[in-house]
Amino acid sequence: MRVKHGGLAAAFLVALAVATVLAVGTWGRSFWVPAYRTVVGDRTVADVMAEYGEPATKRLAARFEAAGLHYPPSEVALVGLKSEMRLELWAPAGGAWRHVADYAVTAASGVAGPKLHEGDRQVPEGLYRIVGLNPNSRYHLSMKLDYPNAFDRRHAARDGRAHPGSDIFIHGKAVSVGCLAVGDAAIEELFVLAASVGKDNVAVVIAPFDGRRTPVLPPPEGLPPWTPELYRLIGEALERYSRPTSA
Repeated sequence: MRVKHGGLAAAFLVALAVATVLAVGTWGRSFWVPAYRTVVGDRTVADVMAEYGEPATKRLAARFEAAGLHYPPSEVALVGLKSEMRLELWAPAGGAWRHVADYAVTAASGVAGPKLHEGDRQVPEGLYRIVGLNPNSRYHLSMKLDYPNAFDRRHAARDGRAHPGSDIFIHGKAVSVGCLAVGDAAIEELFVLAASVGKDNVAVVIAPFDGRRTPVLPPPEGLPPWTPELYRLIGEALERYSRPTSA
């Protein structure tokens, strides 16, 4: 049965109470790494494509073929589900979106709920874009998100939060300080994919959990007052990336 947008928002809210309790044991390792943002080396995107492009493209082409799609696509979407520790890859197909692959999230620090402050180790939640490809990441390869986006900045200003955070990436390895880590093999595929389709053609949705499969329950308290608005937007986005279900 299809869950309405308002139901998705309410479902997101109630799951936070349970997910917060389980976060430390479920969401992977979280370490403070002083040099986390440091860029090392002078490797270029072209160098990465020369080293990983052919094998990654073969794996991607096989994934797209299995999904009944041609590679490369014109655009893609990545759906990150924090509680499920999963990053989904979607591509357009005849006016809709089709699921292509799942990647395991190897680490995602923090708890359920949006990122609020620099250094809170929270993985953001919301609708984002890829704004940069980093071939010199300390975590093999990385793709930078546009956090804080306009929504994040607007509510940070209204809340009086001068430092909502920055430098959020999807990257390799299995270490997280507010980012989504997916391991080296996965980031090689995703990096090559983003370079091939163009970073401007990659949409990213990060949700606290998979609200497409959760029943509607009363929301818990203790979240920022604008959280229902955020989860409504996330819920509307997730409706575009819904897998067919049997009756």
